[in-house]
Amino acid sequence: MRFGILGPLEVRSADGAAIPVGGPRPRALLVLLLLHAGRVVGMDRLVDGQYGDEPPAGAVNAVQAQVSRLRRHLPPGTLEFDGTGYRLTIDPDDVDAHRFERLARDGRGLLNAGAFADAAAVLRRALDLWRGPALADLPHADADRARLEELRLATAEDLIEAQLALPDRAPVAELRRLVAEHPLRERLRGQLMRALHAAGRPAEALAVFEETRHLLAEQLGVDPSPELSAIQLAVLRAQQPDPVPRRRPTAQLTSFVGRDRELTRLGALRGARLITIIGPGGAGKTRLAIEATARDGAEVVFADLSPVEDDDQVPHAVLGALGLRETGLQSLEAPDPVGRLVAAIGDRELLLVLDNCEQAVTGAAALARRSLGECPRLRVLATSREPLGITGETLVPLGPLDVPPAEAAPADVPDYPAVRLFADRAAAVRPGFAVGPDNAEAVARICAALDGLPLAVELAAARLRTFPVDEIARRLTEDDRFRLLSRGDRTAAARHQTLRAVVEWSWDLLTPDERAVARRFSVFSGGASPDAVEAVCGDDAGDTLADLVDKSFVEPDGVRYRMFETIGLFCAERLAETDERQRTRAAHARHFLGLAERADPHLRRAEQLDWLARLSADHENLMAALRWSVRHDRETALRLVAALGAYGWLSGRRGETRKLAAELLETPVEGFEEEYVACVVQAVPRIDPEHWKRAESIVRSWDRPLRYPFTAIMWGMTAGPPGPSGANERVLGGDPWNQALGGFSLALITVLGGDPAEGERGLEDALGRFRSLGERWGTAQALDWLAVIAARRGEWARARDLWQEAIALFDELGADEEVVDVLVHRAEGLTREGDLPAAITDLDRAEELSRRAGRADAPAAVHLGRAEIARFRGELTEARSHLDEALRVAGSAGFGIEATQPWAYTALGRLAEAEGDEDAARTWHRRAAAAARESPIAVDLADAVTGLAGLSVRDGAGEHAAVLLGAAVALRGTTVARDRDADLAAAHARDLIGADAFAAAFARGAAMSRAEALTVVDETVSG
Repeated sequence: MRFGILGPLEVRSADGAAIPVGGPRPRALLVLLLLHAGRVVGMDRLVDGQYGDEPPAGAVNAVQAQVSRLRRHLPPGTLEFDGTGYRLTIDPDDVDAHRFERLARDGRGLLNAGAFADAAAVLRRALDLWRGPALADLPHADADRARLEELRLATAEDLIEAQLALPDRAPVAELRRLVAEHPLRERLRGQLMRALHAAGRPAEALAVFEETRHLLAEQLGVDPSPELSAIQLAVLRAQQPDPVPRRRPTAQLTSFVGRDRELTRLGALRGARLITIIGPGGAGKTRLAIEATARDGAEVVFADLSPVEDDDQVPHAVLGALGLRETGLQSLEAPDPVGRLVAAIGDRELLLVLDNCEQAVTGAAALARRSLGECPRLRVLATSREPLGITGETLVPLGPLDVPPAEAAPADVPDYPAVRLFADRAAAVRPGFAVGPDNAEAVARICAALDGLPLAVELAAARLRTFPVDEIARRLTEDDRFRLLSRGDRTAAARHQTLRAVVEWSWDLLTPDERAVARRFSVFSGGASPDAVEAVCGDDAGDTLADLVDKSFVEPDGVRYRMFETIGLFCAERLAETDERQRTRAAHARHFLGLAERADPHLRRAEQLDWLARLSADHENLMAALRWSVRHDRETALRLVAALGAYGWLSGRRGETRKLAAELLETPVEGFEEEYVACVVQAVPRIDPEHWKRAESIVRSWDRPLRYPFTAIMWGMTAGPPGPSGANERVLGGDPWNQALGGFSLALITVLGGDPAEGERGLEDALGRFRSLGERWGTAQALDWLAVIAARRGEWARARDLWQEAIALFDELGADEEVVDVLVHRAEGLTREGDLPAAITDLDRAEELSRRAGRADAPAAVHLGRAEIARFRGELTEARSHLDEALRVAGSAGFGIEATQPWAYTALGRLAEAEGDEDAARTWHRRAAAAARESPIAVDLADAVTGLAGLSVRDGAGEHAAVLLGAAVALRGTTVARDRDADLAAAHARDLIGADAFAAAFARGAAMSRAEALTVVDETVSG
């Protein structure tokens, strides 16, 4: 609510509606309480205010009755009783009288600091609050009324003082009215004399002095004050009675932080005659200019153009800054204030600062061009949100301060300029504050959320008076940042007191077309390319975009454009106020669906890096389009998920669509079955069994080439090939990349099914096809599995070369998750080769990349690899810890745990053997064999069978152990070079039955078919 007591009582609601209060007594009571808003007013004072010196009997009860009536007109809890009196629980600034006193103080402070234009604006706002005589509804308040009226008059004098220092004509008529009302007030008479003299009317000024002298002598018997006499003497000498000082940059109250690079550049440009510092509001342009002039050494004049309302006022503002006034003796010719300015500067060496030129950029440009052309030793340093746009202008762009990246270490955070500024201003409001390990992350988030904008960072630091740093960080990301940063320096210009005011100042300078493009631009996340801007913001948005760049509302970023987050949020608010929001969001989603669908085939060609880079540049836009579509346009969302399948898989970002893909499964859309399957495989493991079964049914029904061929590949990588060879070819169609990947998938299944020789030939063929296309992802996949086969044969050098090339290709793509898989494979090979330090290095990097890819835990395979190395080293406690972690991670993953269990159970069995726990070893090995028995992947079962062979050796059954070792080879299709556990079991079996018997038994096992081998396994597990 708002209250007015500077005139008749006025009460208004938050929406501006007038609220009636009642009769004279309740009105007087409310005025008295408002006069002391937020403080307790005792009952005696309330009675005095109502009734004066002679209150009637029962006055206290009468006041209490009036309080009851008054409460009916106010919100609950507004009027409180504390035992001694009553209090209005409102902000004093909601009362015009208190707001007037604050503005009057602020205005006088600005006046004393020499900020005349700002002082005049603040003092005028203070006086505009008056609507009539103060406290009109409070009959017994003569002292309070007199105090307010005196303050009103003093404020009017301060305003006139500020106006006399400005280039506009002095308010002679207003001064004559005030002098007539207050004839003995010498300050007003002195101001009138100065105004008359400045207007070229010295005779009238002297007449005012004589009138004052006679009046003082007749009524008071005194002479004029020394100050008034000094003004008379100055008029007689034809001097400016109170020379307006040349406006110089004001002294700063805070340290200057974070702009060393820009200061150095300005110092290097000292020979340039016109320099314009350009940047968004709140970037610190004025402060940088002040610091630069302090280091320049030249004579400096500072002209603040922010109060200027049109181009014609610019020369007058600069004349005022130079301490010059226009004479009242006008010639018959048209006035030429720029000519007078040029004549005053002449050939003096001078640095003229034109601050806030964006308010009247054309006028500032015209003045700069002429004055620089006619004053050879003049230099101009301008600050503006857009360039002046004249020949010879040197631009110094001023962007935000550098902020710590998300991955910055806490120890490095304090070194970033934005953080240094925050820490400096925070220490001023909370002594002892410093950025350290306990708050570095929160401070970094604050600075990043505010784009490193200096004014915003300062406003956030000031809030430490009220909130801890963690709470500020949370509110900036979760709440309304404009509301949070709504309290700044009261003496600052209004446009710099709040974060919203900073942006509104720039917004108000935009044309209607620029505002339309700016608010539509807010739907972009992470910037946009020019074609995207035209598609979403309008066909003619390109030219307007250039204007927004010039006005520092949009920032060029190479070939793209971006908005600072704070400006974007402001523009999003403006978009929400129109009927364009849904239409613009839909256009955004359509554009990025089109981009994803155009890119899809190129991701399977030699140009895939270029298209991956293009999609990566718009990754945030693609995800924003998907999020909006999931809730507002499910058909577009389904198509986006399918179109982004290859991009997510090849770039290692496939986990980012998982949650959204799972949401789309809840309401399938008819005619989008292929897209439904794409959602299923991208939602793994966040799916219910019924979705998986429906997807399987759809996949079995495929009989034509797919719209999104990579969907079949994702299905194959998740659940195996979508059908027999012929069906696979029909689904993949004749596309060369599809054919190559289809061949790779079948070859891989062949290898894992126990025929590595045939599978290797298929992998070599697929590798050749991928290389001929110049496609990296498929090439790297084939190289990885060829390296696995080579390592199993003991071809260590070849395996290392193949793995190295695979990792390099995946690194080019940025496919971190694929690199993890390769590193795990290579670590397993290095472990068997005997290079344990290299294997540990690979596992360390795999864990680091997993976390970088967004996984909370390293994959189970990384923990299994660490456990095996620890066991080989005899570090059994550490090995068990890693195996426990492997099982935990695999269990939390849900889908796909079956592929991990046999390996983990076999490892636990071998660890139990090393610990001497025969019963536990037997249990784990049998569980491993039972789990692997259900897997179509023969190599899983082969490793479990090798574990069973170790049990047979411990039982003294050397021949059976040899048969099992041979059966493992039959299942896998090859022996494994330097398999320590298999080699140890074989050596013990030979010792038990002799080399010849071992060889014969081994040969029998190796000659078994898969069915025969499974029979032996079943008998062993059940025996």
